[in-house]
Amino acid sequence: MNGILLIDKPEGWTSMDVCAKLRRALGERRVGHAGTLDPLATGLLTVFLGRATRAVEFAEGDSKTYEATLRLGLVTDTQDVTGTVLETHSVDVTTEQLDAALSKFRGDILQIPPMYSALKVNGKKLYELARKGREVERRPRPVTIHALDLTGRTENDVYLRVKCSKGTYIRSLCHDVGMALGCGGTMAALRRTAAGRFTVEQAHTLPEVLEAAEQGRADGLLLPVETLFDHRPVLTLSPAQTRVIRNGGAFTCAAAEGEYRLRAADGEFLALGVVKDGSLRAVKSFFEVE
Repeated sequence: MNGILLIDKPEGWTSMDVCAKLRRALGERRVGHAGTLDPLATGLLTVFLGRATRAVEFAEGDSKTYEATLRLGLVTDTQDVTGTVLETHSVDVTTEQLDAALSKFRGDILQIPPMYSALKVNGKKLYELARKGREVERRPRPVTIHALDLTGRTENDVYLRVKCSKGTYIRSLCHDVGMALGCGGTMAALRRTAAGRFTVEQAHTLPEVLEAAEQGRADGLLLPVETLFDHRPVLTLSPAQTRVIRNGGAFTCAAAEGEYRLRAADGEFLALGVVKDGSLRAVKSFFEVE
């Protein structure tokens, strides 16, 4: 089984929980995902199956879009509502003050990763240290907030739409906005609505996938791995050129420099290729190795 499966992850599941469930249900050992979602979060999880797992590295860097709920007046150790409450504050924040605070976090910013994260310091995952009551210094990391829009508000809950770069922690963004407002804040809900060129409207629920697997029609839910690269032009290879690519070689090519989808004469997607200095070679192959 090879391809991309878009899952609408339910709350309470880790991303790896989803992959483990799919691994058993689909009978496919090779399962990976591009972009972790915390158990609290729901929404789009891009899962790769079979030979398509070789494409994970190309999807991990895609921008992500979220709908987030920021709860003002509350500070927790995990920076979301699943954590231990550290502080509570009264909230007296106007819309104008909220807009002014949000404006500080648009564009290129530096963000300190939360202690409750899988990042490693000296070989130890931060959340492992945090569970032992330890806190270590974390270096600020550059991230980009492409869009940060206020979509609504009810009492102390603020609803945000965020489009951001790889590596952005929405929990930390909520925490930092709350601190900028002087009343504190934590993430109360999160839903990923888009990742790269995929949207949650294209996704399937786990029950839908499990039912399809039981009925032997799960293949019909998969997107071809080539979909990930559909913004790149196509080069159709001759049988001789196809053999060269299958054997890991390169050949002279008159096409303009750049990346291409490489297809065999019968339309089979073979690889992502690159033309440079008049030569074509595969960057990453996706045909099954016999």
